[in-house]
Amino acid sequence: MQFLPSLKIGQHVVPYPIVQGGMGIRISGANLAAAVANAGGIGVISAVGLGMNSPYFDIEEKNPKKRQAHFFEANRLALIDELEKARELSPKGIIGVNIMVAARDYETLVQVSVDYGADLIFSGAGLPLQLPELTAHRPEVALVPIISSTRAAQVICKKWLRHFGRLPDGFVVENPQLAGGHLGAKAEDLDDPAIGSAVIPELLTYLRQTFEAEIPVTAAGGICDRATLDQALALGASGVQIGTRFITTDECDADRRYKDFHLNAKPEDVVLISSPVGLPGRALRNAFVDQIAAGHPSNPKDQCFANCLQVCKFRDSRETYCILRALDRASRGDVDNGLVFAGSRAGQAQQIVPVAELMAELTGA
Repeated sequence: MQFLPSLKIGQHVVPYPIVQGGMGIRISGANLAAAVANAGGIGVISAVGLGMNSPYFDIEEKNPKKRQAHFFEANRLALIDELEKARELSPKGIIGVNIMVAARDYETLVQVSVDYGADLIFSGAGLPLQLPELTAHRPEVALVPIISSTRAAQVICKKWLRHFGRLPDGFVVENPQLAGGHLGAKAEDLDDPAIGSAVIPELLTYLRQTFEAEIPVTAAGGICDRATLDQALALGASGVQIGTRFITTDECDADRRYKDFHLNAKPEDVVLISSPVGLPGRALRNAFVDQIAAGHPSNPKDQCFANCLQVCKFRDSRETYCILRALDRASRGDVDNGLVFAGSRAGQAQQIVPVAELMAELTGA
């Protein structure tokens, strides 16, 4: 088995070129992130919706403005808890936080992350054009946008250089044709080869020719074993981001029923779904997904309780469903009535194993 290089992003170096993907809600929390970091990769906490299943939030609060304020405060406090727990479990590991630009409390979550010990910020679901300004007091924190096209990288680089005098410390290039969760392309564009694996060599050429810089590019989407890892590195990527495969581990923060649902998945169970954010997502088929496909996904009693996203069809026009509730139900184990995001190669795992065992399988250590 070919020797794997280390991965350097900004000031941070890990033995193996493996980044664990950020998965919400509470799929990748402190337990999973710390285990990956201890095994020689970069562990990542997903900041999305952490307040949902926390002691800080009362969903029954009747006043909408108070409920929204409580939710954002609960997210802040819950993220602090996760960062402190991750650092306790992995004192020397490299820990990142994945934060969506589309979240209304984005700036708060970024500031909490850098103030409470995150080594890296991974930021997608929009262009993180102001991220350097929010983190200027902690220059050692590496900033890594998540993108799906070279065009997006160009916009970010030009903006950051012009206004902040710096470039990103790295990029994660997500392949929408293979990745799980929300996808960075419209459904009608998913067959376009320009948004697939061709983006990585194209982006590397742009970065080298324009800035004469070796900025690490991490490949994401469809990476589930050593063979797909090696394929990504062969394209020129410095590392890979793996999400779905880490779900079927002991340390994944989701309910055991969520892990078992992934464990029992078959290739034909992976489907595209519509999302309130206006872009497609990739998930595992269940009763909830069938309701979405039939055009009847919303529980009549559900309301927009947090005004959590910049764009949301459920909040604005009662279309689709409340994605926070759907993701939260699934992560707590209600896999029939919740949304179970998954990558295109879900179902590759044969059993639930410790993270250290999976990392050894991926790295040949």
